[in-house]
Amino acid sequence: MAHFAEINENNIVLRVIVVSDNDCGENYPESDAIGAAFCTNLLGGTWKQTSYNHNFRKNYAGIGYTYDEELDAFIEPRPFPSWTLNTQTGKWEPPIAIPEYTGLMPSWDEESQSWN
Repeated sequence: MAHFAEINENNIVLRVIVVSDNDCGENYPESDAIGAAFCTNLLGGTWKQTSYNHNFRKNYAGIGYTYDEELDAFIEPRPFPSWTLNTQTGKWEPPIAIPEYTGLMPSWDEESQSWN
């Protein structure tokens, strides 16, 4: 099974669907073009393959994520304005590393730029 994300004209993910290997092939990157064409023919729109196991395109696509063409990656929405994108991992990083913790994970306070 393969997963494909439909993106709009602004590269925002609208939905993610599962496609049979019979309709796209089993191996990325060949399956990307074949599966995208299959999805377009069936449902219309623009499609990109996404990896549930994060084997390619850095992150598994989710509704509201952005497909970054330059990074060839799905990027989740920025959680806070102060966070920056790590282009190697495709993940947003806080200006201060999360402290070690036991129990509940600390939450980020954007106003004070600190973990609580």
